[in-house]
Amino acid sequence: MQPAPPPPDATTLHVAVFAGMAELVGGRRLALDWSGGSVDDLRQLVARRHPEVAALLARSAVAVDGRYAADGDPVGSGADVAIIPPVSGG
Repeated sequence: MQPAPPPPDATTLHVAVFAGMAELVGGRRLALDWSGGSVDDLRQLVARRHPEVAALLARSAVAVDGRYAADGDPVGSGADVAIIPPVSGG
């Protein structure tokens, strides 16, 4: 089954991922067709594209343009986005 074509006004949103999430998706950057939406919309899109990270994604912080963002915050098509999984240390 092929993925649905991107909306006509979509651009590519590059999302940095780290640690175990990067290992699960096979790289440190995701390229997603994006025409704008909220952080929650972004989480849902990433979970659909990469179901193997869905549980980790739910516990991860999202930064948009260098600031932590809440699920309702907007993510513009040209935003600098990072998904930061929880870390533990000792």
